[in-house]
Formats: sequence, structure tokens, C-alpha cells
Amino acid sequence: MALMRSLLLAASQNRWLREHATHYSFVRGTVSRFMPGESLDDALGAAETLRNKKIGTVFTHLGENIKDRDEAQEVADHYIVVLERIKEKDLHAEISVKLTQLGMDLSPDLCFEHLNAIVERAHRDSIVWVDMEASNYVDATLDVYRRALAAHPNVGICLQAYLHRTKEDLTKLLSLRPSVRLVKGAYNEPPEIALARKQDVDDNYFELGKLMLLAKKENRCVRAAFGTHDVALIQRLAGFANAEGFAKRDFEVQMLYGIQRAEQERIASEGCTSIVLVAYGSYWYPWFVRRLAERPANLWFMVRNVFAG
Repeated sequence: MALMRSLLLAASQNRWLREHATHYSFVRGTVSRFMPGESLDDALGAAETLRNKKIGTVFTHLGENIKDRDEAQEVADHYIVVLERIKEKDLHAEISVKLTQLGMDLSPDLCFEHLNAIVERAHRDSIVWVDMEASNYVDATLDVYRRALAAHPNVGICLQAYLHRTKEDLTKLLSLRPSVRLVKGAYNEPPEIALARKQDVDDNYFELGKLMLLAKKENRCVRAAFGTHDVALIQRLAGFANAEGFAKRDFEVQMLYGIQRAEQERIASEGCTSIVLVAYGSYWYPWFVRRLAERPANLWFMVRNVFAG
């Protein structure tokens, strides 16, 4: 499984595969399981269906590493439109942005300006989430996040449990009362930067999750969200939250569209906060292959599509 994950992560960065794989019907058929379509209207339709199941939504427009100012401006403008459409449809929905889409590679100041403009248009009771990307972007991402959080309380950050540095990063952030979404991590990182063994990542995730929950209990963390499809890990964290006296609604799990659907509905039916990340856009190949690497069982789903087609 470790070898398979490494191969998939390498494939996610391969330009030839990105340009050619998206034309194969079995690949497009598989990715449709994980995103309702490439357009914003597709994503909004999925959110309305999820709302009927008492499940919230986080929208993310796929793309990364934009190095053109006009394109970065277009992404910022697009997210402002998304916020307007959320308001029009009265959806329980938020957005999650990648800073490299907002011009991080051009200028951190430009990136901050775009992020700030987006957050200013968001409802004060909702969070604008900032995704975490590869390890070489962590420091720059945290710097921009701190600037945004100083101006707006309704901005959140994603942290990755497989990075050795994350406990220290989380501890420093807690003095600022952040909102944090914890994920395992989905980039191809060397062992000196990231944990390699699944059990080590799971153990670190649980310890970081406990730290987040305790900080929330002490009012040092606004939102503590767990971005994982690992049912056993979710149950361990839910048990800890219950033992600490948390209300059901204060235990929040965020999953990807199309994965662990029954678990998403179970969490919502029990009164906990169940959120689904709905991705859309044409630049889905690297995102999709990282999803395969996170959960190799998804690769077998794609293989079945080959033979079914």
C-alpha cells in the first residue's frame, strides 16, 4: 500500500498524465463518484441534496499554482460569486480556497488581498477555509492565514497530521483562536518532513485531535473539524469528545463528496455536524489522483470501471 501511494502521488504531478488521462472515459467515470460535475451549478445542486439530509457543504473550485495575475483575480472573483449564490439559495455552505490559486506564487501580499476580499464578502457566521498544500508552502500559508485571522475571525486553516511540524504549528495558532480542519495529508513528502507509516499518522492525528477538542472546550479554538474518512478514528475522537462533555453538534466531521456516504448520513442523524466537501472544476486530475492515494480502495473502484466500460 505504501508503494502504491507513492506511485499515485508521483502520477498526480505528472504533466503528460494530467493532459491525457482526463480524456479516458473510465477515468472520467470514476471521478464522477467524487465530484457531482465540473460546474458551479453542479456543485450547488449537490449541496441542495445534502441539505435535505441535514448535511452541510464546503465548496472548493479545483486548481492550484496560478502564476498569472489576471487568472488569480478571476479565481477571487469566482469565489465571491459562489458566496453570492450560497446566499441566494440559503444554503448551509462554506468555501475552501487554495492560496496558490489566489496568487501565492506571484506575491504573498497579492494573495492576502484576494483572500481578504473573499472573507469580507462571506457571512460572519460561516468560515472561509484555507487549504494546506505541499510542505514548501506551509510557512507562507500560515503567514497569510495569521494576517487574515487578525482582520476576520471567520477564517479557518487546514493542518496535516502527517507533517512532523504540525503539533508545534497548532500550538502556536491556538493563541489566536483559530478554526482548524485536521486532515491526514496527501502530498508526496520525504520522511524527514512527514510520517510515512499509516499507524504513526493515525496516532498523531488522534493526539492532535484531542488537543483541538480540549482547546475548543477552553474557548481557544472556534471550530475543530476532522477531515477524515477513517471511521475507527472518527469513533475514537467522538468517544473522547463525549467523555469531555461535548454537545453532539460541537463534534464536526468533514468528508469528501462520494466517500463514506452512509457514515456521513449516520453522523448527521446522530446530531453531530456532518459536512461534505464538494469539489468542482475542470482542473481535477491532480486532486483526483491524490484522493486515490489517500484511499487505495478507490483505485480498485476505478479498475472495476475499466472492465464495466
